[in-house]
Amino acid sequence: MVKDIQVLNEKETRGGFGEGILEAARRNPNVVALTADLLGSMKLNAFIKEFPDRFVQCGIAEANMIGVAAGMTIGGKIPYTTTFANFSTGRVYDQIRQSVAYSGKNVKICASHAGLTLGEDGATHQILEDIGLMKMLPGMTVIVPCDFNQTKAATIAVAEYEGPVYLRFGRPKWPNFTPEDQKFEIGKHRCSMKVPTSPSLPADTGMESRRSRPHPRKKEVIVWN
Repeated sequence: MVKDIQVLNEKETRGGFGEGILEAARRNPNVVALTADLLGSMKLNAFIKEFPDRFVQCGIAEANMIGVAAGMTIGGKIPYTTTFANFSTGRVYDQIRQSVAYSGKNVKICASHAGLTLGEDGATHQILEDIGLMKMLPGMTVIVPCDFNQTKAATIAVAEYEGPVYLRFGRPKWPNFTPEDQKFEIGKHRCSMKVPTSPSLPADTGMESRRSRPHPRKKEVIVWN
């Protein structure tokens, strides 16, 4: 039941990314980070302090950042590109399509401030269609973690996954309720909670990251994340 979920605290999912990329870099010397003038917003300060030679500041040039990242994979690097979701997808869609997706480059496109969470900066900084855009690309894996702990685990996991990835997270603090020591497995789900069915609760939400379905033998809905 919903009441059985224990909220540990409230943390920014982008903070989980910052901790995750630092841990991924400690485990794998090929992990590198690139940003488009947003190192603070993307929580890269600890990474830069520990691995200054594995960080590339591309400036306000997101298209160039994607091209640089694609080129780095040829030398065996695992580049994590970082900027806001709108600039990670809508602004650079042609570069992602041509240089990353079609050629199967091992680039990890990491996007914060997704959806409407950048409200005060207006519509130019917001995007809702990014998931659809990225899911349309061949070979692209789309991951939308639900909280700080899952974002950290997913950020570590994508370093071991071969192929392009779109990792989407947000800016505001959010309830943190998944296990801190979880193992994130790309392509698999875990049962988060069970809730009784009702006419107001659809059997299938239609969402990839949080899908619910009726249990075949019980009057309840199982929600996955």
